[in-house]
Amino acid sequence: MAKNNKNELVFLPLGGCGEIGMNLNLFGFGPAHDRKWVIVDIGVTFGGADTPGIEIIMPDIDFIIEHKENLLGIILTHAHEDHMGALGRLWPQLQCPVYATPFTMYLVKDRLSEFGLLDEVELREVPLKGKFDLGPFDFEFITMTHSIAEPNALAIRTELGTVLHTGDWKIDEAPQIGEPVDAAALTALGDEGVLAMICDSTNVFSPGYAGSEDGVRTELVKLIAEYDGRGVAVASFASNIARLESVMMAGKVNNRSVCLVGRSMQRMTAAAKSVGMLSEVGSLITEDEARSMPAGNVLYLCTGSQGEPRAALSRIAAGSHRTVKFHKGDVVIFSSKIIPGNEIGIFALQNALADDGVDIVTEKMRPIHVSGHPCREELKQMYQWVRPKIAVPVHGERRHLLEHAKLAKSLSPKFSIAPRNGEMILLSDKGPAVVDIVRSGRLHQDGNVIIPDTDEGLRLRKKMAYAGHVSVSIVVNNKGHLISGPEVRISGFPEGHDGSVLEEMIDSVADAAEDAFEEMSPRSRKDEDLIEDRLRSKVKKFVKTYTGKRTHVEITAHKVK
Repeated sequence: MAKNNKNELVFLPLGGCGEIGMNLNLFGFGPAHDRKWVIVDIGVTFGGADTPGIEIIMPDIDFIIEHKENLLGIILTHAHEDHMGALGRLWPQLQCPVYATPFTMYLVKDRLSEFGLLDEVELREVPLKGKFDLGPFDFEFITMTHSIAEPNALAIRTELGTVLHTGDWKIDEAPQIGEPVDAAALTALGDEGVLAMICDSTNVFSPGYAGSEDGVRTELVKLIAEYDGRGVAVASFASNIARLESVMMAGKVNNRSVCLVGRSMQRMTAAAKSVGMLSEVGSLITEDEARSMPAGNVLYLCTGSQGEPRAALSRIAAGSHRTVKFHKGDVVIFSSKIIPGNEIGIFALQNALADDGVDIVTEKMRPIHVSGHPCREELKQMYQWVRPKIAVPVHGERRHLLEHAKLAKSLSPKFSIAPRNGEMILLSDKGPAVVDIVRSGRLHQDGNVIIPDTDEGLRLRKKMAYAGHVSVSIVVNNKGHLISGPEVRISGFPEGHDGSVLEEMIDSVADAAEDAFEEMSPRSRKDEDLIEDRLRSKVKKFVKTYTGKRTHVEITAHKVK
């Protein structure tokens, strides 16, 4: 059968649709059998209680690895971890050029150095508002505003139409760092004609506008002034350079020297200064210098606003930080929001601070944080500027994408579609259509190894985390006689104040295993595999009855002469 040589334009998300984070988007052009591909963003998300032992989670990239001979490059819209954090981990399997604007590129180099890849990756820095070509694609960076420096939308022009990929954005008329949204460029793009807009959905349920960093800066100056003579620390996202500058300016106005605490603060500040930002905030002092100064003359700027155990603020609260100490009457200002899923860690941190007599101020008490994502009125404004024929909501949970698609139907687009990870969407004047479904699982970084989320070891670890582990070993001779054991080891179960509860369970499991062995026929007792199968079945049933848990049970039978 003859191949279809008709060119097509397709969009394929492998991460970021049905979740907030772990963004990875593919754009393809050409006939189905020979498409050229580009990756836009390659991010991570973070493990939680349901992924014990896993801190970093990434999109499964098996599909694009199969087509990497046609992969033209990776383009980064901005430097947040959920958009670029997987680059160093996954690039060795992709091996293509990387494109980014200067601030993002500084952090890309820093991250690639950590992985020993800096000399291997072909890096192509693109100026703000820059343009470049890759095969059948013409790209243009369009300036946006967000909660990090140099956020960009991407205009992607092809002979079959233009796509606007917004990246993460909001409308901030006074962003403090960088320029406001380039409304003129977006409007001109709309006048030119936009086939589809791939757009951020994070705040689609929030009415109105996200708010400006200008108001946060004014409030921080005012708030810090209220604590004259007292020790003050501000916790914020280190990647929010405008917020860092706001804190630094607030310190300067209030005659406080700013001390950065936490590696991410140092790293992001260095990146900002490398491209000319943070040039008017005054000099920063070291932790040792801060320690020798009166508390009322210092303003600490700390990592750890999300309660991360190893971050600076948690170590200070625990009294384990090398130099920085908080005292009764000091103040910690959380200039950040609570990211869903982090509530337990944040509240534990705040409770520890409060228990030490430290006052706490959060965004619920004072207007000291604004979101970096568009609320409903901002989304409406974007559609008025761009006027796409097709709306493709991304960057959100399923409910966000469906609500965004519903909103879009009431605005300019003729068509809308709420994609799922792995759905290959044909973009054409006739509307969007799902033309293929590809693998779109998750990769987990387990220590130094990257493995798929379907790995049996991860499944067992999760099971053991919730239901414990029981192992039984026995030794039999060639005649099928039990000569040692059952030896039982148990972990993850209550021990009792004197260990008696655990000892009783061990004895009971041993009895159940021995009874199961004795019930076997003399012939079966000579076969190690049969012994293990029979004992595993019996012990599992016994433990389920005894504990009420579906515990992972491991049986080992050894045969000796």
